[in-house]
Amino acid sequence: MIMTQRLIIGILALTIAGGTCLCQDAEPAKFYKLEFVIKEAEGSKVLNSRIYSMMVEAGSHISEIRAGSKIPYVSKQGGTTEFQQIDIGVNIDAREIKALPNRLTFTTLVEISSLAEGAHDPTDHPVVRQTRWTSTATVQLKKPTLLFSSDSTDAKTQMQVEVTATPVL
Repeated sequence: MIMTQRLIIGILALTIAGGTCLCQDAEPAKFYKLEFVIKEAEGSKVLNSRIYSMMVEAGSHISEIRAGSKIPYVSKQGGTTEFQQIDIGVNIDAREIKALPNRLTFTTLVEISSLAEGAHDPTDHPVVRQTRWTSTATVQLKKPTLLFSSDSTDAKTQMQVEVTATPVL
């Protein structure tokens, strides 16, 4: 009986000690603020800019931003008329976020869409302008980094996407 009690006390002591060790080894989650700046520029002059921010956790698989409008339009198929909707705006995804010393690495997908001039009548089929980029990047913390840049298809301007990763304490 005394031997059984000592065995039970020993097992409980090991269980408590093991649980304490596991708790001490757990590393706290690391969070970062990703600030995306989307700019429309002509030469070196910025004509327009918008800022989109998200909080991400190192080790997480995906964070998303969706900002825009649903635009209705009429669709005629086989003699029937239906209203359809199209999403217009900005979509930003950050995936596979990994923390490195003084850097953050992640895969980004940025999609910007807008209606072409004069395409606001719901009886017409809308003409949509779209720019889409995707890439994996490693950026220094607290330093703005240009991720993407491309010429606009309908103007003499350029679309640019810049990101700044800042640790959150």
